[in-house]
Amino acid sequence: MKQRDIHQSEQRHDTIKSHHIEEHRHDPYKARGKLYEPTVCPQCAAMFQNGRWQWAKDTPKGAQSHVCPACHRTNDKYPAGELTLSGSFLAAHAAEIIGLARNTEEAGRREHPLQRIMRLEQAGDRIVITTTDIHLPRRIGHALVDAYKGDLDTHYSDADCFVRMTWKRDT
Repeated sequence: MKQRDIHQSEQRHDTIKSHHIEEHRHDPYKARGKLYEPTVCPQCAAMFQNGRWQWAKDTPKGAQSHVCPACHRTNDKYPAGELTLSGSFLAAHAAEIIGLARNTEEAGRREHPLQRIMRLEQAGDRIVITTTDIHLPRRIGHALVDAYKGDLDTHYSDADCFVRMTWKRDT
């Protein structure tokens, strides 16, 4: 290998070493360390046990107290997901569509207490649903497409741990 080739190879290696690879950003609302088990949320009574938040019938004696990520996001008014609904079809079927969104939340919430609707705002010809996690908007959006068709668009932001979705149907 020629001296010039060796020098170029060393430069490439040094350049690769000098670039910092950004680590994947994690949800800022997840606990930084392992929570003591059992831990109970003082606001919603969800319990952290067996490595996850779940609903429990009874709170065990000696359980720690810690606000769960869903209540924390709700308190801060900082959603992880947003689903915007629009279109001429929405005006004629708003009550049914809101009912579908609420039923979808309730069905999943039994198993996943951190998946909640934070706010549901109806303004003119739009409805904006904000959620405590990134999975619930997708489930609601797919339920809308299954029931009413329409166009569903999804945009994830890994850096912000946020999903923004839009569903639209015109008659």
